[in-house]
Amino acid sequence: MSLFKLPFAKKETKTIHNLTGKVPEHIAIIMDGNGRWAQKKGLPRIAGHREGMDNIKKIVKIANKRSVKILTLYAFSTENWKRPSTEIDFLMKLPIDFLQHYLPELIDENVRIQTIGEVNDLPANTRNAIMRAIEQTSDNTGLILNIAINYGSKYEIVQSMKLICQDIIQGNYSIDDISEEKITEHLYTSELSDPDLLIRTSGELRLSNFLLWQSAYSELWFTDTLWPDFDEEEFEKAINDYQGRKRRYGGI
Repeated sequence: MSLFKLPFAKKETKTIHNLTGKVPEHIAIIMDGNGRWAQKKGLPRIAGHREGMDNIKKIVKIANKRSVKILTLYAFSTENWKRPSTEIDFLMKLPIDFLQHYLPELIDENVRIQTIGEVNDLPANTRNAIMRAIEQTSDNTGLILNIAINYGSKYEIVQSMKLICQDIIQGNYSIDDISEEKITEHLYTSELSDPDLLIRTSGELRLSNFLLWQSAYSELWFTDTLWPDFDEEEFEKAINDYQGRKRRYGGI
């Protein structure tokens, strides 16, 4: 491992459940490495995406068990449309398959499904499946499973500013009223707390246009583990590392 990676890499320590430390209320995950997982096994990339989809249910169950309140998963970015059409078609079918297989179980576990991103621009079948799931879980009071799909943070911030400009033009408030709070009010995540912990799998050390505004003070944790192999032990390592940090928010 390079010196550059050392400050960010996971700690190679035995995982011990810290039952007394504070569990992050909001965990966000960049689920990266599906394609590489498949390639390592001599399989097509879509096999990795299928395995990654199945792993979502496992991690949701683990997060629920650990009393995490919000789990935001980066499923499909606005930049992912640049991928081959065959891969995109498969990725657009995955939410439908996931919800067909797991929605009843998620409902039983009191999970509430939400999304961030331009869902209206998704293929009709995908969009309709997601909207039905949101409606069917809207009264649930447990873990919020927040899926970032067709999401890009830069676009989100630009849209927020456009909405603010519209309000100014309409005389709802003046330019002097623009603040961090006002911008936050117009983001997809306006009703959610910011992530306490942001995890990225697969060894890449970047945020890839994910929750750039919201993660200003999030604790970041990077692991070389590919998303399909990200299991309870890895999840606990991330939480244990988070519990060992002191969040200063710019203070001392």
